[in-house]
Amino acid sequence: MSGKRIVIKLGTSTLTGGGTRLSRRAMLSIAAQTAELLEAGHEITLVSSGAMAAGREALGFTKLPPHIAGKQMLSAIGQTRLMQFWAELFAIYEHTVGQVLLTRGDLARRSGYLNARDALDALLAAGVVPIVNENDTVATDEIRVGDNDNLSALVANLTDADLLIILSDISGLYTADPRSNPEAQFLAVIEHLDESHFAMAGGSGSALGTGGMTTKLQAAQLAGQSGTTTVIAPGTTPNILCRIVAGEPLGTTILPLATRRESRERWLLAERPQGVLHVDSGAVRRLRQGGASLLPVGITEIEGSFDRGDAIKLLAPNGSALAVGLAAYSADELRQLKGRSSRQIAHVLGYTFGDEAVHRDNLVLL
Repeated sequence: MSGKRIVIKLGTSTLTGGGTRLSRRAMLSIAAQTAELLEAGHEITLVSSGAMAAGREALGFTKLPPHIAGKQMLSAIGQTRLMQFWAELFAIYEHTVGQVLLTRGDLARRSGYLNARDALDALLAAGVVPIVNENDTVATDEIRVGDNDNLSALVANLTDADLLIILSDISGLYTADPRSNPEAQFLAVIEHLDESHFAMAGGSGSALGTGGMTTKLQAAQLAGQSGTTTVIAPGTTPNILCRIVAGEPLGTTILPLATRRESRERWLLAERPQGVLHVDSGAVRRLRQGGASLLPVGITEIEGSFDRGDAIKLLAPNGSALAVGLAAYSADELRQLKGRSSRQIAHVLGYTFGDEAVHRDNLVLL
């Protein structure tokens, strides 16, 4: 198996090895496994907790401060140390990392969502490992995701990931708490995640982290809506990442309700088009042959006012509906680009978001 997009969420307990300080040995193991997956052709994004733990270590704090400002201070100090550790460890395997700090507020606006998606795509295309964390230094309750489990699901959606792996000190989902109920049964595969599974989840996880099994199931549910499979597994298991990607049944696997393509198609078809692109016969032929994007050269006319990322309808020369998709440029930008070669985009606009007016991954033929 190669060429998969994978998001890996690393809980604080995984990064500290169950202690109060970041474990260089545990982090080195993650870096080594990630490097192996990269060299096998996969694209990897890490969602890394541990900033506050790194800040506590730097200041010698034994407990978290009770007030928000104190926690933000630890995040500010710890985030730079956390990234320094990751950069040094990945450098051993000759891989580069890049920091991405997000809040829910960044993703609530369409423009922010697209900018975050494009930044992650650019890092992955360059062979860089994005390391994502919540921007706890400036985040408020209104814009916080609140835990890195759900943040990892949002990142899986952003990157259109095939697989989300959530590592923590939790082995997976049981029918009851195995520490108090010897009859608790382990659930290796969940085909249809529902409320009964949330009832089994119980309370929070470790004292160091902010998410327990409930937030992991929330993340799996959110990722599943985008067609992404989730695996919840123990971070202490040797070579856990490579073994999961190789198909070994470890942890709890939660299957999505739809494939990534089905999920995207349903979403696009449900979106109300904000404008119309008329395309020429050559564009119709290329699109119907399958696997092609719509380029500006194939556009003959633009109707309506829409922004980059809005849903639009494509019409053939005879006026029949051809497809729906997401615009890579605004209506005003496309009016300047219609009929032109993609090589002219940067010259005409002074910048470029890519060669395509509508990318094939964001297009559904009717």
